[in-house]
Amino acid sequence: MLQTLTELAENFSLFSDWEERYRYLIDLGRTLPHMEEVLKTDDHLVRGCTSRVWMVAVRQPDGTYHFVADSDAHIVRGLIALLMSAYQDKTAQEIADTDVVKIFRDIGLEQHLSPNRRNGFYAMLERIRSITAAHA
Repeated sequence: MLQTLTELAENFSLFSDWEERYRYLIDLGRTLPHMEEVLKTDDHLVRGCTSRVWMVAVRQPDGTYHFVADSDAHIVRGLIALLMSAYQDKTAQEIADTDVVKIFRDIGLEQHLSPNRRNGFYAMLERIRSITAAHA
């Protein structure tokens, strides 16, 4: 089960240094559900990420979105897990109303990630927003 953004922020605050926080982020990435290899196509690649990131969204009959995503980089998988905590199985309006960037900044990821990782995070976020924007 995914943690809420509040739970993630609380957990990040328990760690005193960034090496521990990076390990926690990597551990979060290990909790991602498996993505079938057949879905890892160029059509599902997130543009703007240095690492390879694949993302698929399915709009459920109840109007919520279910995402499946994966990356070839451990830290990026953790960033995907953070995004899934914010957006998994939410409606387009709930997604539009959730400020994951604030949490990203509050827990210090924006200032402690490399510019490439940070850009990748924002590229994944933009992909989610563009998929759901038509229904918000």
